[in-house]
Amino acid sequence: MLMNSPTTFAKLQYSIVIPAFNESARIEATLKEVTSCVEAQGWAAEVLVVNDGSRDNTAAIVRRWMERKPYLRLIENPGNRGKGYSVRNGLLQAVGEIVMFTDADLSAPMDEANRLFDAINAGAGADVAIGSRWLERARQTTEQPWYRRFFGRCFNLITRMVMHLPYADTQCGFKAFRREAAQHIFRLQRIERWGFDPEILFIAQRLKFTVREVPVTWGHDERSRMSYLKDGMRMLEEMAVVRWNALIGRYDHDAPGVLHNESAN
Repeated sequence: MLMNSPTTFAKLQYSIVIPAFNESARIEATLKEVTSCVEAQGWAAEVLVVNDGSRDNTAAIVRRWMERKPYLRLIENPGNRGKGYSVRNGLLQAVGEIVMFTDADLSAPMDEANRLFDAINAGAGADVAIGSRWLERARQTTEQPWYRRFFGRCFNLITRMVMHLPYADTQCGFKAFRREAAQHIFRLQRIERWGFDPEILFIAQRLKFTVREVPVTWGHDERSRMSYLKDGMRMLEEMAVVRWNALIGRYDHDAPGVLHNESAN
């Protein structure tokens, strides 16, 4: 079996989850940067790539890397389920003391993870550390086009109003969690596509976990697949779903969660 097993690892500090859908064009560069960072930093870590039903050779590329990187794992979703599902599937299977996810485009360089880890490892550390593109805008190496900035800020404003979330940036795909907090939060998560970020922050706040927003270096990737018009409208609908779920008590106790780890053979 080419899928490396977490039982072969010693106690791990960190787990890094990378959701991937049709990422054959850039997954090689992503794995090179992530594994180089893990080894340069001396992290006791695992890297989990969650393949979300890719129709290209994303999984085959990851398998090749697994042959020489024993801390790399491949998790197969049962078809294309969405980024939220992929992140949840990876984080619930992660075994590190601190677990995080990052987008496959690595808009935030991998070594910026130290900023999230420090926020959690500090004396009175956070339970959740979220990367922010907007706390220190000067850290943006490549800015988004004006229309993406406009829609993004509008969405953030609506999110703050509807979800009562006090964060400058809910959507940055660079977040870390104490493993215990992640297990509680992601077993309650219901949104499986783009709108999952505000939901998990809403759940964290509801469960009284400490969330710290951390400025990170970030550069826009033009290959982003998100449509602010189509996906933005869906995310607004999903915010209403989150409020309804809270009203009827769906966030009041742990759900069974989702664990799909199909063979990569």
